[in-house]
Amino acid sequence: MPLSDALQEAPGSLGTVRNAAVLLNLLGEGPAYQQLTDLADRSGLSIPTVHRLLRSLVLADLVEQDPRSSRYGLGPELTRLSHRYLARLPVLAALAPYLTQVRDAVAATVHVQALVRSQVVYIDRVDGPDAGLFRDSHLVSPALTTAGGRLLAARADDERWKAVLAETPEPVRSLADRSRDEWAHAAWLVADADLPGMPVEVAVPVIDASGTVSAALVVDLAGGYDDARLATVVANLTRAVNAAVRTLGHG
Repeated sequence: MPLSDALQEAPGSLGTVRNAAVLLNLLGEGPAYQQLTDLADRSGLSIPTVHRLLRSLVLADLVEQDPRSSRYGLGPELTRLSHRYLARLPVLAALAPYLTQVRDAVAATVHVQALVRSQVVYIDRVDGPDAGLFRDSHLVSPALTTAGGRLLAARADDERWKAVLAETPEPVRSLADRSRDEWAHAAWLVADADLPGMPVEVAVPVIDASGTVSAALVVDLAGGYDDARLATVVANLTRAVNAAVRTLGHG
C-alpha cells in the first residue's frame, strides 16, 4: 500500500498528524509556494482533506498562504521551533566552542552536519577566509553526496541505510553500496566535489561513549589539498571532536 493511502486510512488524531507531516514534507520540496491541488495530487490525499489540514497549519503558523496567489508554503513557526531545537542539541553545544579554533587552525570553512532521514542538514557553520561573498548557511543535501553524510549514514541501522540509498542517484548509489563497510569504520573521510570549483569535504564523525553517532565535524577545502594539508585538517578535526565528546560525557 502506498504511504499516502496508509496515512489517509489511519484513524483518529494520529492519522491527522501523519497527514499533516506529509504535507509539511511536500512543502519542504520543490517551489517555495505550491497549489492546493498539486499538494493533493502528490500526497494522494483528497482535496477537502488537504484544505482542512492546511487551514489548521496556517492557524498554527506552521504553514503560510500567499495572499496574492493563494498558494501555500512553510510558515515562520518552523523557524522558531528549529532554533529552539538546535539550541538544546547537546552535540551542537559541545562542538560550538571549537568551531572557530578549527577554522583558524586550517584557514577554511568549518561546519557541522547531522543526518535527518535521508538528507544531511548543515546545523552550524563558521566561515573561513575562502568562503567568498555568497554563502548558503541553511544547506540541505542528499546524505551520500557529502563526507559527513557518508560517515553518518553508513553507521546507521540497515533500515535507515536502505532508505538513504534508495534516494541516492547513480553513480553515487553504486559507490555507496560498495563502500558502506569502509565508511562505517572510517575515522575520517574525504568527499570530492561534485562540480568544478566546489570545495572538497573532510569529515570526522562525533561518536559518544555509548557508540552513538550524532553528527560530523567537517572542513571545506576550496583550493585543493596535498597530503600535509589533509593531515593537518584531520588532526584538528579529530582534536576538536575528542574534546566535544569529553564534554558530552560530562553532560
